[in-house]
Amino acid sequence: MTLTRDTAMNIAQVLTEALPYIQRFTNKTIVVKFGGSAMADETLQNNFARDIVLMKLVGINPVVVHGGGPQISELLKKLNIQSNFVDGMRVTDSTTMDIVEMVLGGSVGKQIVNLINSNGGQAIGISGKDGNLIRAKKLKLKSNHTSQLTMEAKASEIIDIGHVGEVDSINVDVINMLTASHFIPVIAPVGVGNDGASYNINADLVAGKIAEVLQAEKLMLLTNVIGIQDKEGQVLTGLTTKQVDELIDNGTIYGGMLPKISCALDAVKAGVASAHIIDGRVPHATLLEIFTDVGVGTLITNHTP
Repeated sequence: MTLTRDTAMNIAQVLTEALPYIQRFTNKTIVVKFGGSAMADETLQNNFARDIVLMKLVGINPVVVHGGGPQISELLKKLNIQSNFVDGMRVTDSTTMDIVEMVLGGSVGKQIVNLINSNGGQAIGISGKDGNLIRAKKLKLKSNHTSQLTMEAKASEIIDIGHVGEVDSINVDVINMLTASHFIPVIAPVGVGNDGASYNINADLVAGKIAEVLQAEKLMLLTNVIGIQDKEGQVLTGLTTKQVDELIDNGTIYGGMLPKISCALDAVKAGVASAHIIDGRVPHATLLEIFTDVGVGTLITNHTP
């Protein structure tokens, strides 16, 4: 490709704009949850891997947490195992949990690691079970009127959805060991309980908790939406935690976005400098959000942006 003078000047301008951000975030930790459409598109996957490698090369410590719901569903379908959901969460028996571990810790995790390594990085894929990285406890799901439940489940008020968990604690020593050795951790959101059982945990929740215990500079959640929107559909590019609370209270944020936003909100309230809800369908969304003045999503912070 021939580089014209105008193109060269545009590249120089972009690099100049990125410089103060690079200086600001050198030696800082950024936790990135990789999921949604970005995981299903080969070009977006490769763009993401290059973004992560570049972050590492300029002195940032990226920590990647990945999902894999569609890939799990696809394999279960091939094996003729029916997927059932309650309030958006997969009912996970022992057989399904084996598949979850196989997909998250195996095929999906290794694919991301391979992409990062192929682009010049040094990534290591680990499950939350490795080194007791993620200690988990069984998620106790309370029934609500919108769920299609049996009368027995409604009567008990607590729904057993199997090996679905929540984070009890994070062993930061495992992550610190990898980042200190200049590796990029790629973490599958599977935890282990006190009884030795495996638990499938929402990847957004895991990313948020890891960002909290690391006191990360940023938590970045890649999604299939353009960011938090007001009731008129306009993207809200910068919000304080107080403003997010108000948007939840008045019903602007609701439904499937609530768990993701709550995770980001909790992380910032717990000391993470900022959280970002960004559109993973945009090429190089991660770099655009970190290194440019514009960004491609919603920034949540304790201070007025």
